Amino acid sequence: MDSNELLEKIDLIRDRLGVSYREAREALEKAGGDLVEALVLLEDELEDELSEEAEPERLKERWTRRFQGKSEEVLGRLRTIMEKGTATKIRIRQGDKTILEIPASIGVLGVIGMLMSTELAVLGAVGTATAMFNRCTLEVEGFGKPPDGGPEGEAEDLPSA
Repeated sequence: MDSNELLEKIDLIRDRLGVSYREAREALEKAGGDLVEALVLLEDELEDELSEEAEPERLKERWTRRFQGKSEEVLGRLRTIMEKGTATKIRIRQGDKTILEIPASIGVLGVIGMLMSTELAVLGAVGTATAMFNRCTLEVEGFGKPPDGGPEGEAEDLPSA
């Protein structure tokens, strides 16, 4: 089995059972490279750990490791999304005059607020209608800009009417 195939199998096992790379690799070695057999072996081990005879400290340590690994992954993804949202600007313009400029992440919070509150939804609809009658445009600048400060995206002019 080549290293790419091994890595794919390990990733699949980790995704399905939430085990470490070491545990997934060891299970694959015990199963002779058979993915299904490795999954069965690990499931049996997990069931044994959940039985009444399992050592509470070992079980606690394993679940803590799993939770920390997943939480770090989720936090990393959230951080990337927030960085992209901060780098992307939403601008409302009337001719050459900028009326409002906010980070996209704040705009997303506004949309979520409108979805959760009838009053905010009505206010948003009135604001949109007013902007359309006043021939305002919506620009999104930096859309798709990488958070590492790479080249900034072009401003995209989105007419509101």
